[in-house]
Amino acid sequence: MSFQAYLDTIEDKTGLTPRAFIALAQERGFDEPATKAGTILQWLKEDYGLGRGHGMALVHVIKKGAKIDAKHVGTNGSHRDESDTLWLDGKHTRP
Repeated sequence: MSFQAYLDTIEDKTGLTPRAFIALAQERGFDEPATKAGTILQWLKEDYGLGRGHGMALVHVIKKGAKIDAKHVGTNGSHRDESDTLWLDGKHTRP
């Protein structure tokens, strides 16, 4: 599953866009550098029923933003993304 596909699946399951999760995480202070991934994962599991894989996709966008490593772009295989910039505003608004 591509990084973007993880985010789209999270939106399907929760009704929230990645950008909405970023705002919720900021309200809780989870975007602070000292916040550990485990803290965010626990919140996502308890409040939204998200597992580790989907949770780690959100941890990335919460802590690092929309850019992903270019090694995942245009490669063959199931984890290939089309761009090094993830779309965070909802799959139905993606250009």
